[in-house]
Amino acid sequence: MIFQDRFKNKIVIVTGAAQGIGRSVAIRVAAENGYVVLADRSELVDEVASEIRSTGGHAITVQADLERYDGAQAVVDKAIHEFGRVDVLINNVGGAIWMKPFDEFSEEQIIKEINRSLFPTLWCCRAALPEMLKHQYGVIVNVSSIATRGINRIPYSAAKGGVNALTASLAFEHAKNGIRVNAIATGGTDAPPRKVPRNSAPLSEDEKVWMQQVVDQTKERSLMGRYGTIDEQVNAILFLASEESSYMTGSVIAVGGGDQG
Repeated sequence: MIFQDRFKNKIVIVTGAAQGIGRSVAIRVAAENGYVVLADRSELVDEVASEIRSTGGHAITVQADLERYDGAQAVVDKAIHEFGRVDVLINNVGGAIWMKPFDEFSEEQIIKEINRSLFPTLWCCRAALPEMLKHQYGVIVNVSSIATRGINRIPYSAAKGGVNALTASLAFEHAKNGIRVNAIATGGTDAPPRKVPRNSAPLSEDEKVWMQQVVDQTKERSLMGRYGTIDEQVNAILFLASEESSYMTGSVIAVGGGDQG
């Protein structure tokens, strides 16, 4: 069900908007009359904006590396330049690059995992916060993961644990300023193959086994015994991003079929 007025006249930044959950979030926000700023480092984000505009929606794009603070600031600066403010920030960038036991990770790989799944959310919150403070209003939704308790992706799990801590602490610090901060912890989600893979290297036989272990654990821990859909994740994100959740802040909501992470 789509509630047509939830984002009417709201300025909404969606990061990681080129594909997957981020793409669907951006399209849904625009369908609900929001003005969407689509941020991604892939040029595929322009295709999503064109799709939104073709149905009468409002969207602009920013290609930026959100693993860097200047990339996050560029996104916020463009939103302010085009629309005058930022009402909602949806931090969707992240995702495990490798799935294997912790002792198999190199130092470089650990750093890359943290850079991908913690820093984009950290930097975007920091970049958007001064504008939200100026208006004494803002909504931030961070996309975390139930993998904070999982196998074969410890650096990713640590990064998402950091996102959960950021969510709770930022909410505590700025509730007095009219800023709400919540997160969803996504469970396993069925999605089409990524157009831009996180890791383009072919999987070794060991890596195939380790990945299957993650899949098996995810399904076993879900009370529903299955992966979720993109729409099931998007529904939860948009609830937290809208005024329907106006008395919620500092919460991390698990969307994993009963797996609480």
